[in-house]
Amino acid sequence: MRNFNFFERISRAYNDHPTLFKLVALSTIAISGGSIVYAEANIGSGGRAVVDPTRKKKVVVLGTGWAGMSFLKNLNNPSYEVEVVSPRNYFAFTPLLPSVTCGTVEGRSIVEPIRNIIGKKKYDARYWEAECYKMDPLEKKVYCRTAAELDGKKEFSVDYDYLVIAMGARVNTFNTPGVEENCHFLKEVEEAQNIRKNLIDSFEKASLPNLSEEDRKRILHFVVVGGGPTGVEFAAQLHDFVNDDLVKLYPKVKDHVKITLLEATDHILNMFDKRITAFAEEKFQRDGIDVKLGSMVVKVTDKEISTKARSNGETFSMPYGLCLWSTGIGPRPVIKEFMQQIGQGNRRALATDEWLRVEGYNNIYALGDCATINQRKVMEDISAIFSKADKDKSGTLTVKEFKEVIADICERYPQVELYLKKKQMRDIVDLVKEAKGDAAKETIEVNIEEFKSSLSQVDSQMKNLPATAQVANQQGAYLAKCFNRLEECEQNPEGPIRFRGEGRHRFHPFRYRHLGQFAPLGGEQTAAQLPGDLVSIGHSSQWLWYSVYASKQVSWRTRALVVSDWFRRFIFGRDSSRI
Repeated sequence: MRNFNFFERISRAYNDHPTLFKLVALSTIAISGGSIVYAEANIGSGGRAVVDPTRKKKVVVLGTGWAGMSFLKNLNNPSYEVEVVSPRNYFAFTPLLPSVTCGTVEGRSIVEPIRNIIGKKKYDARYWEAECYKMDPLEKKVYCRTAAELDGKKEFSVDYDYLVIAMGARVNTFNTPGVEENCHFLKEVEEAQNIRKNLIDSFEKASLPNLSEEDRKRILHFVVVGGGPTGVEFAAQLHDFVNDDLVKLYPKVKDHVKITLLEATDHILNMFDKRITAFAEEKFQRDGIDVKLGSMVVKVTDKEISTKARSNGETFSMPYGLCLWSTGIGPRPVIKEFMQQIGQGNRRALATDEWLRVEGYNNIYALGDCATINQRKVMEDISAIFSKADKDKSGTLTVKEFKEVIADICERYPQVELYLKKKQMRDIVDLVKEAKGDAAKETIEVNIEEFKSSLSQVDSQMKNLPATAQVANQQGAYLAKCFNRLEECEQNPEGPIRFRGEGRHRFHPFRYRHLGQFAPLGGEQTAAQLPGDLVSIGHSSQWLWYSVYASKQVSWRTRALVVSDWFRRFIFGRDSSRI
């Protein structure tokens, strides 16, 4: 026991005075003429290792799409060490992919090397050309595999303090037989270039002398599955390419060309204003594009597409030469595996909170097409909201007390503000009036049941954000702003009140600001739906489309290349070379 007490005192002396203890030890060794080699560890209280406060936090970014690019471009805090992992070493301006398929814009004109973006930043950044195949949130590691063309498929792992998942999504085939094997997709630059080659091949094949008329018609039948913005723009671009350029080069086969657009619902461009939908359908009819509404694709072979009419269930088969599949998106395999790992296996995308944090993990963020914000419902927190607003603990709320927290309520639960706008209510007083019947005076009091009644319908306004480049771009910029001000907001939180806790949230929650959307319809005409439900259709909107897409390029290099491609097309037409 005495020996144990002696060593315990020695250990306590070392922990209390480590520098003095080392000096005595070294002096003793020097006097005795001995030598020693030792390793020093930074020991804090309780014998635990203390983390070096000067060490930079490591942020690992998975993906170089819209969300990842926006985050990297807007991050300016030099206190982070950033590592980017993606099999694609460039950012692609995906809204112009339909233009690449028909030679209106060259593929290299819309890409910016990711090293050009991170090389100009203040923070330490590295890029690894590899694909993440597994994420381990407990060990804080991501497991990656290099591309085969680099040096064989080699695996490595990357540690992180913060993980930003921005891996995008893949095309959703709905498990339709034959789609993966026979259809083209339009998510990557390589896919757009491949479509362009196949288009030219189709015309070259149809021009051969040994083909029957049926084979020529089949080869020159181009089918687009999906009446969303991508499918509609591709059909319009293809129509212009054929009629403005290819018919001059292939005059013998021009009468055999046919473009068919298949849409499972009742209208194309469902997410747009009804005026735009009607104009697009009428224009396509005038242009000779066959739009088949209510047609669901059930099977695709190498030469035929089978559809089923939604109205009567009848099936129909049509021969085709090239098919573009553009019917929506689904999660990538690594995202699906991660979702199952964290208990989100029944969802279609990674669920995050309003601050883009993956639910249950404060150091993992997900943004872009691979994620969806799970907006919290007002009725889930109604009792906590009432308690926080009832400052005098009287069990009732006056209109004055209600007004004091309504700003925080609207910020934390944006569906409240949307509900007020839909009901054309000026402020919260009107909402209380609706529930109580008369609340003109601020002295009128509302109990918990009346408070619940006044907010019972607001959750009906909750909507998921669309999977668009505009949303991903804003999310990346928002998250970068949060990282830039992380230390500042830790000390001085700026977000809304924590209704289920004390104090305030560190940051304001993410809010999407819709800036409008375009639908190019061919013939130098574009439909534009602008903020405030403003609709513009025609040639003027086409020039607005040109200016917006040129200004949204990520660098002056790509901006100059895209604009020069447009001028080249105006002067010389689209290139029909098979390159």
